[in-house]
Amino acid sequence: MNVNFYVTCLGDVLKSRMAQDCVLLLEKLGCTVHFPEKQGCCGQPAINSGYIQNSIPAMKSLIRALEENNDPIVAPAGSCVYTIKSYPKYLKHEPQWATRATRITERIRDLTSFIVNDLGIQDVGASLPGKAVYHPSCSLIRKLGIKEEPLTLLRHIRGLELLPFNNMETCCGFGGTFSVKMADVSGEMVKEKVNNIMSVKPDYLIGADISCLLNIGGRIAREGYSVRVMHIAEALMSTEVNLCQ
Repeated sequence: MNVNFYVTCLGDVLKSRMAQDCVLLLEKLGCTVHFPEKQGCCGQPAINSGYIQNSIPAMKSLIRALEENNDPIVAPAGSCVYTIKSYPKYLKHEPQWATRATRITERIRDLTSFIVNDLGIQDVGASLPGKAVYHPSCSLIRKLGIKEEPLTLLRHIRGLELLPFNNMETCCGFGGTFSVKMADVSGEMVKEKVNNIMSVKPDYLIGADISCLLNIGGRIAREGYSVRVMHIAEALMSTEVNLCQ
């Protein structure tokens, strides 16, 4: 299957390893990956701050970039996927652009839902011995309704034990610009999230939204915990073997 990869700003600037793992994973699963070279920011930071009109040029630019073909568009961040899926309502006063935006929304997928629902794959052949917790981001479970797909993929990783923890679905406190505008509140939220995570003593923290992982991972590092923070693409590309067995 031919697919387009939307790398996202954080993937491009801060988490190139994650982006590479996404592409390698898609290729491993039989996809031919195309990278629209003119892709850019989806406009999420400005949109979340209420600057809708100022964001319209960025929306139109990304729409043009993703119109290179009619193949599925796969992205590794639920927040960006949701932002792009919201384009039609922001462009409703420009019917032609709203129609073009709708065509994009029909093609874009979160990485995990694409693998499970579009490719029909649950076991990607990964191995990762140890104990892990999964953080379900607000964008995935609340905005996109994607809850079981990441868990399905993680449960099929050989050697990996998924641990439940208190208030798993509670926001980590990032919330985009919320963490800047309400820093004190955000800090307390991520502190609580990390306390709940560390109560079960995991080896790994796995998530499917980079921004949440940066936020939680930063707090984990500041508190000195030895936990490996991984985007789900990295976990799904892992072939580590438990040498003690």
